[in-house]
Amino acid sequence: MHLLNLGILAHVDAGKTSLTERLLHAAGVTDEVGSVDAGSTRTDTLALERQRGITIKSAVVSFPLDSVTVNLIDTPGHPDFIAEVERVLGVLDGAVLVVSAVEGVQAQTRVLMRTLRRLRIPTLVFVNKIDRRGAREEAVLHDLARRLAVPLVPMGTAAALGTREARFVPCLLPSALDTLADHDDDLLRAYVAGDVPDIRLHAALATQTRQCLVHPVYFGSAITGAGVPELIAGIERLLPTASGDPDGPLSGTVFKVERGPAGEKIAYARIFSGALHVRERVLFGDGREAGGAGRKEGGQGREGKGAREEGRITALTVFDNGTDLRQDRAGAGRIAKVWGLGGVRIGDAIGAPGRAYEHHFAPPTLETVVVPGAGTDRRSLHLALTQLAEQDPLIGVRHDELRGETSVSLYGEVQKEVVQATLADEYGLDVTFRETTTLCIERPAGAGQAVEFNKKDPNPFLATVGLRVDPAPPGSGVRFRLEVELGSMPFAFFKAVEDTVRETLGQGLHGWRIPDCTVTMTHSGYSPRQSHAHQGFDKSMSSTGYDFRCLTPLVLTEALRRAGTQVYEPMHRFRIEAPADTLGALLPMLARLGAVAESTEAHGQEGVLEGVVPAARVHELGQRLPGLTRGEGELESAFDHYAPVTRGPLPERPRTDHNPLDRKEYLLNVTRRVGD
Repeated sequence: MHLLNLGILAHVDAGKTSLTERLLHAAGVTDEVGSVDAGSTRTDTLALERQRGITIKSAVVSFPLDSVTVNLIDTPGHPDFIAEVERVLGVLDGAVLVVSAVEGVQAQTRVLMRTLRRLRIPTLVFVNKIDRRGAREEAVLHDLARRLAVPLVPMGTAAALGTREARFVPCLLPSALDTLADHDDDLLRAYVAGDVPDIRLHAALATQTRQCLVHPVYFGSAITGAGVPELIAGIERLLPTASGDPDGPLSGTVFKVERGPAGEKIAYARIFSGALHVRERVLFGDGREAGGAGRKEGGQGREGKGAREEGRITALTVFDNGTDLRQDRAGAGRIAKVWGLGGVRIGDAIGAPGRAYEHHFAPPTLETVVVPGAGTDRRSLHLALTQLAEQDPLIGVRHDELRGETSVSLYGEVQKEVVQATLADEYGLDVTFRETTTLCIERPAGAGQAVEFNKKDPNPFLATVGLRVDPAPPGSGVRFRLEVELGSMPFAFFKAVEDTVRETLGQGLHGWRIPDCTVTMTHSGYSPRQSHAHQGFDKSMSSTGYDFRCLTPLVLTEALRRAGTQVYEPMHRFRIEAPADTLGALLPMLARLGAVAESTEAHGQEGVLEGVVPAARVHELGQRLPGLTRGEGELESAFDHYAPVTRGPLPERPRTDHNPLDRKEYLLNVTRRVGD
């Protein structure tokens, strides 16, 4: 039987998990429909999810249809948990985007559809809650077309809206032919000739849906089941099934990692070709092309771009008919839970490198310090946070040894509350948080270089290191280059310099990460291995990797000081929909928040205002909006770019390293460290 890996995505509270439960019931997997309110759903298994009634972690459940087995992945809708959505996207064959018939298109709806379109993931739209008071059909279709700006094909109409008797009446409207003909010249010619049989129309619909050219729209209710049989038929007929060579080389991608009851790592992997077998030894790790050292984020993980490990599969389960079953083999197209890969991380390739793990959404722009409560052991807290970060690759853990503090980067306040509750429930750790702050970055303002020579004051280390720092375009990352001969000293010393450069760039002159620049090694030198007669290696006369690791931060920091750095803050692009006569009152408030209004439009009595605002002021903007718009204003915002800080003093971030900005303090710290 064919396989289909299907994602269910939506803005929070659109009814995504309820739809998942209805699909499982309709397919005969469950006898009763699980309820979010009652905490009886199959996919929201965490106690915290059932208490709050929201999805926090993605979950996989399987159900059979006539000709295909569906692995359905339920994802969170709240923007604070966008990392859970991100990791799922790379393993999907198709998706269902759920929209509320009452609220219509919301902020997360637009973000998700843009991403699905960019990744060319075939997507059906399900307009849920047609039984709710206030449900709309034509207005929501207009909202979808205007705000999502994608070709839509309504698959029928809704009747008795806003009542328990609301139902979906399947039929292809005349507008469907217009939409499909826009992408098919042969169909257009047949349309003009007046000869388009239904079979031809449905074939064109299936083809264009699988090519992500159009998006069929269904109306229904997950609570009453209205429209769900038609949606199931669309899933089976219109979405593509999993592809992959079952006899090819093993290639899979890890999209989720969790801990089992004994603390063991369990990896969720999509197999794209070949097969996994129990007791088989497999390579896993970074699937990117090797070529230079990678950076360590959050103090964790293997070093090196393209770094791989080997592990032995000790157990496998595959998803089937509502549960996961122990198997000796998981073939192409399957999603499997894998035991035995102790060092596995989200985004790792298993076997031959396949699809590279990519970030599709913005990184976290907020940070907070975790404050341990009375009796909470700091080491246990750091270990627990590290394990949580393993399960969420966009959340960074930063430990300040000098102050004994640990901070985490986050997307929002709800996520902070969830981290707090998880630490209490799963680890028995009581914590609070300091005030959330904005995460800035630094960029070189110009070029700068510095050099320190071996055996020349004031350099106390047996190494020569010269570095030049140059600006680089946003998003280009850190590039390390050599202007010296690779054979001029042992490769291990070059590796020590590169690794230390990448680590040191985690904290610029003002303490913020420098994500984009080019660092060129301009000078190199070392003291060859020395030994006395009848004695061993003399470290006091010979260079070691330690000399290069200690000297590099001093040289790089001096090069940065000469180049200068500028602090950039995260900016959100916002969209406000409000009564047109209130837009004038919003402009002074936006100016006080440092926002820039870029465009205004009026559509009858409704006005739209778009622009950019510092991420640090988004929360305040949301609080002030209702009072200035008679409670009718709607705010949508998402990270857009970083911009130079131009208002007030430059924000500083406390350093967590040995502070190479202060040479005397730095040398005391590294000398004391080696003495320990």
